[in-house]
Amino acid sequence: MAEFKGRLRIAGRDIDGNLPIPKALRRIKGVGINFADSIAKVFFESTGVQPTEKIGTLDDNQIKIVEDILSSPTKHGIATYLINRRNDPETGEDTHLISSDLDFTIKQDKEKHMAIKSWRGVRFSAGLPVRGQRTRTMGRKGKTLGVQRKKKK
Repeated sequence: MAEFKGRLRIAGRDIDGNLPIPKALRRIKGVGINFADSIAKVFFESTGVQPTEKIGTLDDNQIKIVEDILSSPTKHGIATYLINRRNDPETGEDTHLISSDLDFTIKQDKEKHMAIKSWRGVRFSAGLPVRGQRTRTMGRKGKTLGVQRKKKK
């Protein structure tokens, strides 16, 4: 049995070792509740470590297995509907992006829409909602004014 680690680094993120495996994986940007649960299930099937186990008790070899599942989830049997980048426009492949890769790809997609001046790109560049939300009452930015009362004579 390996020693307990209070902090460990997975996918470029420092994670508290006292958390259960699925809850700890949710701390990584790009990993949601369902994806973390499915990673914990695949990890349990391959190693026999219970998902309720604290992530700080895993040894270095087991942490490498978790990182391998994170980097290529479809190879390990995770369903494609849980992946955040299905049918990538450039490569046509299903990939799952996490942390800085996710931020960079989203920024590139927005810039591409703005460059071709699509409807979405125009809305992105104006700072308005892109997916059809109303702008009359929601999505206001800046200083709030409020209602002023009329002065009494």
